[in-house]
Amino acid sequence: MTDKTFPSWPDVAPQLIEVAAGRAPADTVIKGGKWVNVHTREILENHDIAIKAGRIAYVGPDASYCTGPDTQVIDAKRRFMIPGLCDGHMHIESGMLTPAEFARAVIPHGTTTMFTDPHEIANVLGLEGVRLMHDEALLQPVNVYTQMPSCAPSAPGLETTGYEITAEDVVEAMDWPGIIGLGEMMNFPGVANADPKMLAEIAATQRAGKTVGGHYASPDLGPDFAAYVAGGPADDHEGTCEADAIARVRQGMRSMMRLGSAWYDVETQITAVTEKGLDPRNFILCTDDCHSGTLVNDGHMNRVVRHAIACGCDPVVALQMATINTATHFGLERELGSITPGRRADVILTSDLTELPIEVVIARGQIVAEEGAIKVDCPHLDWPDSARGTVHLGHAMTGKDFEIEAPAGANAVSANVIGVVENQAPTKALKAELPVRDGLVEAEGAVCQIALVERHRATGGVTNAFVSGFGYTGKMAMASTVAHDSHHMIVVGTCREQMALAANRLAEVGGGITIFRDGEELALVELPIAGLMSDSPATEVAAKAQHMVDAMETCGCTLNNAYMQHSLLALVVIPELRISDLGLVDVRTFQKIPVIEPLS
Repeated sequence: MTDKTFPSWPDVAPQLIEVAAGRAPADTVIKGGKWVNVHTREILENHDIAIKAGRIAYVGPDASYCTGPDTQVIDAKRRFMIPGLCDGHMHIESGMLTPAEFARAVIPHGTTTMFTDPHEIANVLGLEGVRLMHDEALLQPVNVYTQMPSCAPSAPGLETTGYEITAEDVVEAMDWPGIIGLGEMMNFPGVANADPKMLAEIAATQRAGKTVGGHYASPDLGPDFAAYVAGGPADDHEGTCEADAIARVRQGMRSMMRLGSAWYDVETQITAVTEKGLDPRNFILCTDDCHSGTLVNDGHMNRVVRHAIACGCDPVVALQMATINTATHFGLERELGSITPGRRADVILTSDLTELPIEVVIARGQIVAEEGAIKVDCPHLDWPDSARGTVHLGHAMTGKDFEIEAPAGANAVSANVIGVVENQAPTKALKAELPVRDGLVEAEGAVCQIALVERHRATGGVTNAFVSGFGYTGKMAMASTVAHDSHHMIVVGTCREQMALAANRLAEVGGGITIFRDGEELALVELPIAGLMSDSPATEVAAKAQHMVDAMETCGCTLNNAYMQHSLLALVVIPELRISDLGLVDVRTFQKIPVIEPLS
């Protein structure tokens, strides 16, 4: 599959043949490098690459015969020539950036191909939002493929989204030029129980000859898992241990191992390859969710590959997991993922395969970044007004909106509490004895209040519950309109009045993240597009995001990448407890449960 912004192989095949045969000069020759061949797992010294029309025409020991007087010659200086890195599963919105600004942030890190699932914006704006993300993706100087979101809502009956994605939407999107497949099938109970809507979406994708993304978040590897695999998803990124990875590849799925801003699931799964010796071609590296601070300061797929190597993986095997394995999975092995003739000329020059410094990045035959500096433009769409101003609360919030009434006469209650787990997406189902004062249940100690504030239809609805693990102290609150996946507003705090201030502030600015303490705003990240993204430069957003992280620490939070934990507390397809606009949800049973219970 090719997009409209880059010529297909049939369009340029005669030119590639002429260059390879020595009958015409190449546009560019990369000379004197170490060719990292991910097809054969070899490193070949003193090789050249000849490029024509953005594609590779020749790779071999001497490209001088296809070098003309106008050919650009890039001296590799005996550095390693590796394929551009591919992210097999990710959400651009998690970077708080538009596709253009996300591309600008990751290109210097060597990412030249992304497989993105815009289901965050789908929950807020529906098919229109997906189309906007898809269209801006196609404008970029690197390869950004879009997976059509499959589950909005992610768990029907347990949450209310701004828009619903239908099977008809999926059928329509499969004809768009940049659609590569179906986004992660999060409604795994629906697939396991043969839900007609889920199966219709999968069937439409398979009829189009495209890839069905998976998301099986349950630890149960019994009949439900078998039923899910039989339903058609081709990959899964929700594994957290070696047994998960092994189970998936044994059943013919690709195991996608992720290292995002807060998800550290590579080290616990890569032993399936490094110790158990399973075939690495069935394993893929990805990020899933990276916020802007991680992208600007730490890296993207280069960070994941370095981490896999640090976990004991052979460097070339790790590169396969971030290049050819990913391309093959999406049916693009002849298009990208390796440095071989006919493929897009996506090449990185690096002096060290272990530390992986990204020194030169070439995408589609042109230098797009050098020594960390981007060298090309990343075009923006003109985002319409309909994509902005999406925060509708119905009324100004007050402290009363966040009150949790106790049963009459109770002095204390037993509360079901969401327990945050550092560096993992799953939460724990905890219980805590909480005091009652003036008829209201009060959070204390390690327990804070959490609220889900409806923001799509101005209903004024607020679901209140409790969460533990952030470590907040003093009178504070943090609010975010990034609230995977329904993207209402999540507010966490120790004081109901501060929670109201934070919620109202986000309504005022049209979405984002804010932190209040003692009536003062400590940090604000404006995300005016769908309440999820900014079209400001990545460095500016990252600076504000870092200020937000610092403010969280000022309020007592020491969790690694705690903001990512905050933003996923409404994701009602990952165990154990989550909050939605419809109540507190036990994801182990997919049932709503009471927030408080009388003490026994």
